[in-house]
Amino acid sequence: MTTPHRFFQVLSKSLVALLIPASIGAMHSAHAADPVITIKFSHVAAKGTPKSDAAELFKKLAEQRTGGKVRVDVYPNSTLYKDKEELEALQMGAVQMLAPTLSKFGSLGIRDFEVFDLPFLFENRASVQRITNGPLGREMLSVLEPKGIKGLTYWDNGFKMMSANKPIRVPGDMRGLKMRIQGSKVIDEQMRTLGAIPQVMSFSEMVQALQTGVVDGAENPPLNFYSQKVYEAQKHLTVTNHGYIGYAVITNKKFWDGLPADIRTTLEGAMAEATKMNDNAIERESAAAMEAIQKTGRTAIHRPSAEELAEWRKALLPVHKKMEDRVGKALLARVQKEAGVKTP
Repeated sequence: MTTPHRFFQVLSKSLVALLIPASIGAMHSAHAADPVITIKFSHVAAKGTPKSDAAELFKKLAEQRTGGKVRVDVYPNSTLYKDKEELEALQMGAVQMLAPTLSKFGSLGIRDFEVFDLPFLFENRASVQRITNGPLGREMLSVLEPKGIKGLTYWDNGFKMMSANKPIRVPGDMRGLKMRIQGSKVIDEQMRTLGAIPQVMSFSEMVQALQTGVVDGAENPPLNFYSQKVYEAQKHLTVTNHGYIGYAVITNKKFWDGLPADIRTTLEGAMAEATKMNDNAIERESAAAMEAIQKTGRTAIHRPSAEELAEWRKALLPVHKKMEDRVGKALLARVQKEAGVKTP
């Protein structure tokens, strides 16, 4: 006869025998179903631009090549964060990836990237890419790491032009104009050297400020001018090509370093392809944007003569000397040498 005590001993062992495999199976199942890694990628460019297309290509490749282990949510056109907010959001881990303009890092106390804002520093895209695709460019990205930011790569966006609601053929025409600028001390000095009044504001606020007369003009590359419909608010555009504008694709360093090594390698490969696509598209898309601006008939386009362009260069090259202490004399000298430009 089985005693009650013996009965419960048998029952307990039976339950343990049943539960142990179940619990092991549950643990194995939980391990097999690791949570998907989500990357929120926020940027300010409009859909259909090379920057936006490159972000979408990165998303596609990252998700495909990791077999769904990574999901990339892309937020274009400042739909998640405006450019004044996004760096802080990245540092806090609220967003994992951004592509801000190089001028933005001055707000973090990092002045190195403002060297890219110097007027007439680069002769063409090839001279820029000797920096961004080379060891100096990688060295510059590394200075972001103490701020909790990992620099991944650079994305090109071409050269800037001046616009206003009055003709601006020569530097003297800029005098007294309120000009929207990014938060860069170098660009601020550039405008003051021309006699203009710099007004710092976010990219997402620019068009409304132009429409309402808060500012008189701005500087933009062709793609920004067209995609943001700046032509609806500006009657005159002068193709000065006086300054370069590019982006740094960055991520939260703690997040990036915490990724499995194989995932990180895969994402680096996806980013390399997205970068190549963006940079290959810029020249073609910039030319198409200029044609589209002209077809609107709303903005008169002025292409400076050689003599007029010489006036712009003469007026703006002194900014290099004025800003060399801010960006660093040694860094400026290295950039000038590697880009193959003459010292003003």
